[in-house]
Amino acid sequence: MDIGRHCAGVARGIAALCIGLAATGALAQSDTSSSGPAPAIENDEPAVVLAAPGTAPSGPDDFEVEVLASQFLEAPVSGDARKVVQYGGRVDGYFRMRASALGGSPNLSLKVRPEYRWGEDTIGEIGLIPNNSLMFRPGDRGRFDVSASLEYQWDSGAALEVGKLNLLEQTRKIPIIQSNGHIGFQNIGFVLPPSGIAPNTVTGAMLNVPTKKVIYRLWVFDVASQYQRSGLEDPFENGAMFLAGATFMPTVGGKPGFYTAVLLGSNRDDFARDILPAALTPPANGSFGDESGELAVQLSGYQFIETYPEAPGKGWGIMARFQASAGDPTFLDYSGYLGVSGNPRFRPQDRFGIAAFSYSLTNELADDIAFRLGIEDEVGLEAFYTYQFHKQFGISANVQIVDSAVEARSTGVIVGARLTSQF
Repeated sequence: MDIGRHCAGVARGIAALCIGLAATGALAQSDTSSSGPAPAIENDEPAVVLAAPGTAPSGPDDFEVEVLASQFLEAPVSGDARKVVQYGGRVDGYFRMRASALGGSPNLSLKVRPEYRWGEDTIGEIGLIPNNSLMFRPGDRGRFDVSASLEYQWDSGAALEVGKLNLLEQTRKIPIIQSNGHIGFQNIGFVLPPSGIAPNTVTGAMLNVPTKKVIYRLWVFDVASQYQRSGLEDPFENGAMFLAGATFMPTVGGKPGFYTAVLLGSNRDDFARDILPAALTPPANGSFGDESGELAVQLSGYQFIETYPEAPGKGWGIMARFQASAGDPTFLDYSGYLGVSGNPRFRPQDRFGIAAFSYSLTNELADDIAFRLGIEDEVGLEAFYTYQFHKQFGISANVQIVDSAVEARSTGVIVGARLTSQF
């Protein structure tokens, strides 16, 4: 990729979009002295996690409510895509009611998570991997969905959650990367890395068991995407998916690290039709999709390089992830990312990140669709900076450079601005 050739257009695009987006939002009084709440250690996927800005409260209140809303202005500035500015947004609600509100145990909670998208986006303009995780709709189905689950948390910290779950909620607390689309990176390759096995919205159960040095997880889900479904229509008709993992928490050079190994698989006897992009669907007489059972290994690491004693919980570090699958019927065989992210010391309430990703489509799939669409590995780079001008409002500049998996496409660049409000 000739990154230097795009720099001038990128800079102009980001400046224009930031100005435009600031004009669309209700700007609040600046409070740049606030560094936000200090992270608390919790258990989550794929590692032991630190509560990121925008994380729902975890106190003993009977009722807990949080709302996150983001507006986006995005435009391709280089490549084959139309040079058109798109405006859109998404709002997510997080509601928890403990059974103690009805005279029951505070260990038992009902969690409800509605989400709504509006406007247009640039997904698919330069790459196959969605460049905006919040605006992505599986199968281009409707704009509204709701997830609901019951969670029981023992006094030891172990927790069992059962119901319909949006896995995006699980990713916003990962240390260092701390991204859920509203906050941090936007490309789904970082926010919710595609596995080719698990959909974004699932029904099932997840058990998390933290110990002093290791967190263990065992999750079991329906393999079918539950976006805009209750999850009760035809449970496990197409098979079950499992995830088993462990996160280790060593101290390296006096700084905390979080290292995870995960085994992920399913017993389905077909490829994941509901999460494979339509353009990649193989012909009925192809060789891809004729195998049964899936298995993949995921390794990830998040290591702090610097932490700030004057701003507890703040710092920056290295993030890395790698996945390898057995292939057919999984449509991704290798994938991963590498980068840095965190808080700048001169403004610890702000966030920054820069990282590269790569995704390799399974050879059998590539061969089956070669007659109509030539595909290769997709590689890309994303960089962002978030200026937190108030404890409840932040504006982010974002640039993504993607060498698409579609061979006929030239390298593309998208610049964007995001205004995020959290209450």
